[in-house]
Amino acid sequence: LARRLASHNAPIRVLVRDTARAAPLANLGIEIAKGDLRDPAALREVMRGVDVVYHIAALYRRQGVEPRVFRDINATGVQHLLDAAVDAGVSRFVHCSTVGVHGHVERPPAAEDAPFAPGDLYQDSKLEGERIAARYMAEGRLPVTIFRPAPIYGPGDLRLLKLFRGIKRGRFPIIGDGQVFYHLVYIDDLVEGILRCGTADQAIGEIFILAGPEYTTLNDLVATVAKELGARPPWLRIPLTPVYAAAAACEVVCRPLGVEPPLYRRRVSFFTKSRAFDIAKARRTLGYAPKVSVREGVARTGAWYAEQGLL
Repeated sequence: LARRLASHNAPIRVLVRDTARAAPLANLGIEIAKGDLRDPAALREVMRGVDVVYHIAALYRRQGVEPRVFRDINATGVQHLLDAAVDAGVSRFVHCSTVGVHGHVERPPAAEDAPFAPGDLYQDSKLEGERIAARYMAEGRLPVTIFRPAPIYGPGDLRLLKLFRGIKRGRFPIIGDGQVFYHLVYIDDLVEGILRCGTADQAIGEIFILAGPEYTTLNDLVATVAKELGARPPWLRIPLTPVYAAAAACEVVCRPLGVEPPLYRRRVSFFTKSRAFDIAKARRTLGYAPKVSVREGVARTGAWYAEQGLL
């Protein structure tokens, strides 16, 4: 997003904790400001002169982190940033939530009004943060737009690396029947949607799901990955119930010892929760038109992994 904005010659200031990691952005002429979402004073300082805020920072899923840490960053941190934006008189605040607030989609595809069903600490805290942003929006304290991205992939992403690497090496089992739905959004399509959230007048006061042009079953997704990598499709299938029970037992044994569980229930949920979403509202209201199919996105992502020597 920062690189895309820089290509439009917009003056950009990014808030980071690690300035060294932000060096590639600084090389593009982007102003780097060091700070933390848990430091209201720093946020007020960095907000001076800002017109539009894109709030994407969050603590993503991580084992061994206390619940209060997720809440401090993904919920209270949102309020700190909103307060700083109100004080600075910004013209628009674009808040990144997640489709994870819907959890397992019982009746796919899910639209923006689908029931909330967060399933872990990350999703719980993100829902709380979204509700804080929605309150500021409803109270008219700030022009706010909220978007919920589907799982993101593309060059630069490492979250799907285990999936690609496991399939490439023939070590990726399917747990359960593989018929759950999975819906991705390619990074270029997502950035285009975020920009529309930050520029379209009709976006103010609205919530949008931003996902790719299609969803697929997990079976079809792994088959596509295997084909693009020139690998054998996964053949090993494991019943769900014993794996889930083993994951629960690992958590019970490992957590009191401060040891990272080798298997945990959230990882198993990848094989059990359906994620399929309706992007009609974003298409209709924003003119959002994602272009990258699952096959093309998988090919580009796999090529990048290979270029980086990650496979």
